[in-house]
Amino acid sequence: MPFTVDDAPWWTGAVVYQVYPRSFQDSDGDGVGDLRGVLRRVDHLAELGVDVVWFSPLYRSPQDDNGYDISDYQDVDPLFGTLDDLDDVVAALHARGIKVVMDLVVNHTSDEHPWFVESRASVDSPKRDWYWWRPARAGMAPGAPGAEPTNWASFFSGPAWELDEATGEYYLHLFSRKQPDLNWENPEVREAVYAMMRWWLDRGVDGFRMDVINLVSKVVDADGGLADGPVTQGALGDGTAQYTNGPRLHAYLQEMHREVFEGRRDGLLLVGETPGATVDDAVLLTDPARRELDMVFTFEHVGLDHGPGGKFDPVPLDLRDLKAVLGRWQAGLAERGWNSLYWDNHDQPRVVSRFGDDGAHRRDSATMLATVLHLHRGTPYVYQGEELGMTNAHLTSFDEYRDIESVRWAAEQRALGHVPDERLLAGLAAMSRDNARTPVQWDATAHAGFTTGTPWLAVNPNHVEVNAEAERADPRSVFHHYRRLVALRHEDPVVRLGDFTMLLPDDPHVYAFERSLDGSRLLVVGNFTGDERTVELGKGWHDASLVLGNLAEPSAVVAGRVTLRPWEAWVRRAA
Repeated sequence: MPFTVDDAPWWTGAVVYQVYPRSFQDSDGDGVGDLRGVLRRVDHLAELGVDVVWFSPLYRSPQDDNGYDISDYQDVDPLFGTLDDLDDVVAALHARGIKVVMDLVVNHTSDEHPWFVESRASVDSPKRDWYWWRPARAGMAPGAPGAEPTNWASFFSGPAWELDEATGEYYLHLFSRKQPDLNWENPEVREAVYAMMRWWLDRGVDGFRMDVINLVSKVVDADGGLADGPVTQGALGDGTAQYTNGPRLHAYLQEMHREVFEGRRDGLLLVGETPGATVDDAVLLTDPARRELDMVFTFEHVGLDHGPGGKFDPVPLDLRDLKAVLGRWQAGLAERGWNSLYWDNHDQPRVVSRFGDDGAHRRDSATMLATVLHLHRGTPYVYQGEELGMTNAHLTSFDEYRDIESVRWAAEQRALGHVPDERLLAGLAAMSRDNARTPVQWDATAHAGFTTGTPWLAVNPNHVEVNAEAERADPRSVFHHYRRLVALRHEDPVVRLGDFTMLLPDDPHVYAFERSLDGSRLLVVGNFTGDERTVELGKGWHDASLVLGNLAEPSAVVAGRVTLRPWEAWVRRAA
C-alpha cells in the first residue's frame, strides 16, 4: 500500500543536499575543501532549508578515486581534517535540524586498506578470501595477454583483474586497480562492515548512501569459478550480468538491516546507488515490508543522452524518452517503494549545461529543470552548486582534467587513434565528472571565495557572475527558487505524497504532469526549449491558482490552452 499522510516516513517530505568535500569550502588555503570549511557554510544549507546533508567520502584514503578508495573506514582523511572536526560539523548541522548521511563504499576498499595489505601478503593469509583472488586462466601463464580469470572490463577502462606478481594470482577490481572488490561471500567481511556501520551510527550519523551497493553479490559457480561476459571491446567483455543485482543481494541487505539498523530505524535514511537496477529491482529493494533500503538511485534517465560510443559520445536528449523513463519509475513505485529524484551529483555533468541553456537562459532553464524534478513523487537531491545554477566547466585541453575516469578514457582513445582529439575533448567537456567537481562559487573574488590558495581543480571563470553572494541578493535567483521548492515540499502534502499522472507524453518540447491527493490537484508544466511552445492542457485548469512559477509573469491558461515562454515552468492548483 502507498504511504498516507498519517504513516509516511519523515524522508518522504525531505530534501537532501550532497556535499563533495574536496570542492565545497577550503579553510586552510591548501586548495582542497575540508570540514572546517563546511562549518563556515552550514548557515547556507540552513537558509536553503534542506533536511539532510550527504557527505561524499571523508574517510582516510590515497585519493586515487577522490576518496571512493578507502584505506580506513573509521578515520577522517587528514586532507579534510579530523574526527573531532567531523563531530563539530555533525553537531552544527544537527543544531539546525539537518541530519547527516555518510557515503558508504563497501563493494571495494583501497589497496592500501590493512585488510587488503594482509590479504595480498600470502596465498595462505587469513584474509586472502576477504577479496576476489583467482589464478590465471587454465593453461595460461600469469601475466600473458588474456590470462585474466575472466574477460570482464573495468568501469575505469582496461581489464577488471590485476596480477599480483608476488603471489602469481589476480585480484578483481571493477573500478580502479587500487580499488579491489571485497568478497561478500565471506561472512567475516560482512560482519566487519556491519561493525563499522554500527560504530558510525553510535557516533551520531543518521544513515548511509551506499555506493554501488547492488554490485556486492557476484554470480559464483559451484567450483568457485566466475564466468566470462559477452565480448564488447577488443578482448574484453561485459561482465555486468555476473555482478549486478546478484543472487544474494537481497539476503545481504536484509542481514545488514537486522545486524545494523534493528531498533534504531525510524530516524535513519538508507539510500542505495544501484547502477543497472530496473523498476522491478527497485520495488524489491525499497518495499518497506522487505526491510532493505528506503530508496535507490536509478541511472536510466542520465543515460538517455549517451550515444553509440557511450557516455563520452553524447547525443541530444529526446524529451519523450525522459518522460517515458521517469514516468515508468513513478508508476512502478506508486504502490510500493520510493523514488530518489536527481539531476546532478558528483558523477554527472551540470544539468543546466546538459539539458538546459547555460548561456542567456541559465537562470530560467535552471529553475525550470528544478521545478519539474522537485514536483515528482520522491525525495529530491540537490548537489552542491546546483542551487546556484552552476554550469559545466567548459575545459578545453586534456591536461585540465583530474577525474580518473575521464583521464583514462581519453588516454585509451588517443592511443587507439580512431577519433580526432577535437571530438574527444567535446565529449569530455560535455560529460566529464570534473564538471561537477569544480569548486563551489561563493563570491566574485579570486577563486570564488573557495580558497585563499590554488584550488585543486580550477574554479569556473563564470564565478564572477554566478555565485552564492549574487544569488542570495537577487530574490528571483536560482537559489531563492530552490528555497521555494524545498518549502513547498515541506508544506504541501500533495507534493509529498500525491499520485502522479503524466500528461502530453508524446510532446517533444513540454513536460507536463498532474499530482493529486484527497481531491486536491496540482498541474506542473515545463518548457524544455528556448522557443515559445503552445500546448492543450484541458479546460479544467483555466481558473487554477498559481502556486509557484519561475518567471515574473507566468503564462495564463486560456480555454485549456497555454503558450509557454522559453524555459518557463509553473505549478498551479485546481480550483
